[in-house]
Amino acid sequence: MNRLPPRRPRTGLRAPAGARALGLGVALAVVATGCFGPTREPPVPIPPGIPPGAGAPVPTVDIDAPGRTSDQLRPWAEGIAEPMRIPVPALAAYGNAAETMRQTRPECNLAWTTLAGIGRVESRHGNFRGSRLEDDGVARPTIIGPRLDGSPGYAEIRDTDKGELDGDTEYDRAIGPLQFIPETWRKYGRDANGDGHADPNQIDDAAVSAARLLCDRGGDLSQAENWQRAVLAYNASREYVMDVRDAAAAYSVGTTAP
Repeated sequence: MNRLPPRRPRTGLRAPAGARALGLGVALAVVATGCFGPTREPPVPIPPGIPPGAGAPVPTVDIDAPGRTSDQLRPWAEGIAEPMRIPVPALAAYGNAAETMRQTRPECNLAWTTLAGIGRVESRHGNFRGSRLEDDGVARPTIIGPRLDGSPGYAEIRDTDKGELDGDTEYDRAIGPLQFIPETWRKYGRDANGDGHADPNQIDDAAVSAARLLCDRGGDLSQAENWQRAVLAYNASREYVMDVRDAAAAYSVGTTAP
């Protein structure tokens, strides 16, 4: 079993340095006081264990239909998004990506909750520092991470895209709601909203691309070791893995992430 690396200083949009495919995240502690008023419900217990649960079943999607296939999941997402505080376009995108993998790579066993956990840690589902995920699935203003220039607390990744995606011709930066660096996007990026263009700033495209990365790097994600290896491919940090796990586990029981 691969051992998790020790915790590292945060870099990027508050993300750890290391083999960083994407990244932002911060650990949050949840303290239960046991004191609830007459109109306040106790929090839903978050299940332990790895991998996190699969969450609400995703309806079958015609992934070969023209246009934005995540629109087929809008009714499903609208019915469960509010208690989890996930934007409907983001939740539909995560479900669409998981269903795409179910149909094309069933051996991967990727749950939408894992993608949602990553989306939460990376950018609060595209809602970070004034950016908002709009109905078309694009976070505006664009979410661009700091320069990965090797300064204290940051990895050093020289420019790989001539600034085409991140606007920086000297060093790479992480991009979009799932915080892909250009080199990783070049390998895994795919169009999923039917506009003919793979865009890391668009949540449908980013979610399917992240799903491809996770399945490629982890294999069967129903196995604890494989799930951890896949998430570590996103960001090589023990803290990051546990942040994603905690968020995904919360979503698996339909509640907000810690």
